[in-house]
Amino acid sequence: MQPSAPNPKPASTSDYLAAERTLLAWIRTSLAFMGFGFVVARFGLFLRELRSPLGGLPGQSTGASLWFGIALIASGVLITVFSGAHHLRLIRALGRGDAAVPRSTTLAAAVVVLLTLVGVGIALYLFHFNLSLHHG
Repeated sequence: MQPSAPNPKPASTSDYLAAERTLLAWIRTSLAFMGFGFVVARFGLFLRELRSPLGGLPGQSTGASLWFGIALIASGVLITVFSGAHHLRLIRALGRGDAAVPRSTTLAAAVVVLLTLVGVGIALYLFHFNLSLHHG
């Protein structure tokens, strides 16, 4: 005779609320990425004005800030999609009473790596811009 499988423990309301708080935190993160991406993309216009000797003449292109901004905005969109998918998997698992709820840290690790790369890239870009202002 095989031992009967334990009955799945139903998820409590606090489990669902915790999952919703986590989703909302990821949504805030993605909105911050998109907002910061917009600011970085528009920062190129400001840099172009600084580089222009008379304010009205076009300066050298500062297209790197546009690409950094687009990358941040696209990252915000991807964070929204991945966090939504994770939330749906979690809610389904809670509804089934699964003991093993998906606890992936891949999204958080990817955000950390992306922020590190973009931060270093922006710092190098601004350092290069500062050097070109003073020497060129």
